[in-house]
Amino acid sequence: MKKMLALVSFLILAAACTTEPPPTNSPAPNANKAATKPAATVSEADAIAREKATWDAIKKKDMDAFGSMMATDYVEVTKEGVFNKAGIINELKNLALTDATYADWKLLPVDADAYVLTYNVTLKGTDKGKEIPPGPYRAATAWVNRDGKWQAFYYQETMVSKAPMAAESPAAKPAATPAAATSPVGKPPEPGSDVIANEKAVWDLFKSKNYDAFATMLAPEFVELAPDGVYDKAGTVKGVSMFDASKVELSDWKAVKLDDDAALVTYVAKGPAGPGRHSTIWAKRDGKWMGLLHVGTEMEKAAVHPEPK
Repeated sequence: MKKMLALVSFLILAAACTTEPPPTNSPAPNANKAATKPAATVSEADAIAREKATWDAIKKKDMDAFGSMMATDYVEVTKEGVFNKAGIINELKNLALTDATYADWKLLPVDADAYVLTYNVTLKGTDKGKEIPPGPYRAATAWVNRDGKWQAFYYQETMVSKAPMAAESPAAKPAATPAAATSPVGKPPEPGSDVIANEKAVWDLFKSKNYDAFATMLAPEFVELAPDGVYDKAGTVKGVSMFDASKVELSDWKAVKLDDDAALVTYVAKGPAGPGRHSTIWAKRDGKWMGLLHVGTEMEKAAVHPEPK
């Protein structure tokens, strides 16, 4: 929601396509029986109107109005860090936004009291006096119903790009090898309300190349936003099968509940090509916790200073 404008972003999948394929909710091979999708409790038109209202408040520099639309436990993930409500409002003081245009709105129900909205946004303005890259950006925002009032809970974005990813994550897609294409048979882990444990289990599956088990941990309507496209479950599973996760290190774990049936996990994934901030929303489907949304943002690399002579 702060819209801090990540310069280059990445997430779990980055295929080499140059157009944005719409999610098809295609099941991956050997996936469990599809879980029942929740019915939308809000209209897409209402969800879009709420989201645009946050941008309008930012353009007007009306932080009181902006803050009133945010949950007290609001989370925003940017290349600079993970911000809470107070932190993001303070950061916004440096932003002078003059225009925002939108496209490709999609509503993704989480449960009766939460939903995710994904879209593309193109921006004009300055940050700390410097012109901001206009994008467009692929954005994901989550809203929750607290005591009868819909409030913004989470925001993250990734810049649209047709170039292959350089950052280290399952998005980085080296050439596939016969070993990387295998998917060992084994009982998949049972995800639960501990979403940090769920996410760690996903990475263990990547490292063991057990992609069929990984597929069982994703909801049928799973969505991933990448700089080069928007991907469904089948696309994500295919993409990670081409990735070697053996040298990736994970840290800075944080988890926040949307409600009793959904939670957000954020963390840093660091590999040879650089670190990135990742987020996944997990939600219950027919009593089973499943991955619903994933977004990632490349972090700025620290400057290297030469040793003094």
